Amino acid sequence: MARPRSEEKRAALLDAAIQVIAERGLSATPTSAISAVAGVAEGSLFTYFKTKDELVNALYLGLKAEMAEVLMTNFPHKAEVRRQFQYVWDNYVAWGVANQQKKRVMDQLTYSAQITPESREAGAAPFVEILQILQQNVDDKILRNYPVAFIAASMNSLAEMTMDFILQDPKGAARYRKSGFEVWWNGVANM
Repeated sequence: MARPRSEEKRAALLDAAIQVIAERGLSATPTSAISAVAGVAEGSLFTYFKTKDELVNALYLGLKAEMAEVLMTNFPHKAEVRRQFQYVWDNYVAWGVANQQKKRVMDQLTYSAQITPESREAGAAPFVEILQILQQNVDDKILRNYPVAFIAASMNSLAEMTMDFILQDPKGAARYRKSGFEVWWNGVANM
C-alpha cells in the first residue's frame, strides 16, 4: 500500500528546490540535493514528483501563482492606466526585492526548456488582463504603437534593474522605484 502524501512534505520539497536552484542553478541541481535540504529521502521526492521536470514545472506554476496573487489580488481595475501599471510595478519590485531567491529561480525557469508549453500557458493565464489592458491602450493611442510583448518585456527588464539598485542601496529604494517607473512610463506613453 502506498504511503499517503503530505502537503507539508510537498511544500518542503518545493521550498528546498527554490533554495538549491537559487544557489547552484537549475542545471547543477540534482534531486538528491533537493531531498537533502528538504530533510526527506530521495525516494520520497519521487512520491510527489515523478521526475525532476515534473518538480520544476510544479515550482514554476507555484511561483507564477504567487506572483499573480501579489499583482492581481488588489489590482485597481477601474483606475486610469498609469495608476494600474504603477500598481503592477510597485508590487512586482517589492516582491522581487523581498523574495530574491524566488526571483532568481523564476528567472531561470522562465528560460528553461524543461517548462512545458502547458505550464507556460497556465502560468500566463492570470496575467492576460494586463496584456489586454496594454493592447487596449495601444489601440487607444494612450501608449505608443509598440508590440505589447515588447512593452511588457521592457517593464520587466527595467523592474529587474530597479530591484538590483534597491538591493545595492536600500536607503534609496523609494527613489529607485519611482525613477524606474518614470523611465518605463515615459518610454511607452504617448505624451
